[in-house]
Amino acid sequence: MSKINYPAIIVVEGTSDKTLLEGFIDAEIITTNGSDVPYETLQFLKEARKGSEIVVLTDPDSPGKRIRDVLDAEIEGLHHAFIPKRKAIKKNKVGVAESDKETILEALTAIDLSPISKPQGNISYADLLELGLVGEANSSIKREKIGEILHVGHTNGKTLLKRLNMLGITLEELKKAVEE
Repeated sequence: MSKINYPAIIVVEGTSDKTLLEGFIDAEIITTNGSDVPYETLQFLKEARKGSEIVVLTDPDSPGKRIRDVLDAEIEGLHHAFIPKRKAIKKNKVGVAESDKETILEALTAIDLSPISKPQGNISYADLLELGLVGEANSSIKREKIGEILHVGHTNGKTLLKRLNMLGITLEELKKAVEE
């Protein structure tokens, strides 16, 4: 079986994640070795970002979010791939390594790595309210569904708004996803 050539550096949490991805993806794969991202790793990624796209693929849990936050605070222009938590659980463990090839490839291919970036979106908090993505008893459930459809991860309302606009998702695309 030939490996899929992926045109970006992929950042994962640990060696089990890296080993899984190396089984079917031909790409530079960097591990953070947990949520305390080493200074050396940050410096390498900052330098690598000057000439390469970087995709962060961390576990759908709190330490995974912490790693994303640390990397985002230090490095501009990162891309984020998200795996739905329900597709990343095996034997009571949650993580990329507990996912499968199809789920990982779906998350990675949902990212637009073309040099022409999408324009910044203009979705407002009022739009999220109108669509029931915030302010209702079942808003969290709706956001989880949207996170999976639009590949932005499961978020709170504020983070959802930020990610939708960062990815240039239009109000029409969001409404369509809500209707699904």
